[in-house]
Amino acid sequence: MMKRIASIALGFFAVFLAWTASGHAFTLLTETEALVEVFGPDVKIIKQTVRLKGDTLDRIQERLGGNLVYYQEGSESEVVTAKKKVTFYFAEKDGEKVGVAMIDVEPGKWGPVEFIVAMDLTGVVTGVRVMSYQEKRGRPIARRSYLDQYVGKSSKSMLQVGRDITGISGATISSRSATFTVKKAIAIFEEVYLNR
Repeated sequence: MMKRIASIALGFFAVFLAWTASGHAFTLLTETEALVEVFGPDVKIIKQTVRLKGDTLDRIQERLGGNLVYYQEGSESEVVTAKKKVTFYFAEKDGEKVGVAMIDVEPGKWGPVEFIVAMDLTGVVTGVRVMSYQEKRGRPIARRSYLDQYVGKSSKSMLQVGRDITGISGATISSRSATFTVKKAIAIFEEVYLNR
């Protein structure tokens, strides 16, 4: 009887270890909640979807080092497909646009990370939030104390971990993924709306 109990306990322990060792998907914010987080509750959201193509796509890819998706060796994330169809979420107050946001998914260390990046209408970052992630050690990238360092960044900023962005020890891939996402949002917004 004791052998059977010990065997069952060992089995549960093994399952527990496997469960805690794997990355788990955490949803922190829905689309609606994320938009309220970055714009506040008193705005009207207007979606505009644009297909990236031609010279615009070429300029964006050039600004991002040739790719629309961040990938770093060592990432165990499932593959994230580059999307050439992008939705802009314009915040409107009293009939005037006051900001814009983009939602993007990039590979982290252990799985995809979904971000929302909000900007003013000149392309300066006003807020960044993690909407969902599947990370083990990269969880601190969801903290506001980490994400607030992107506020005020623009295309004039370096946006490099270790330079103007403080990375998270033990979560380098996740830190670089977040930085790439911010850089990507700025580049896409500028090339689609500002650099015509």
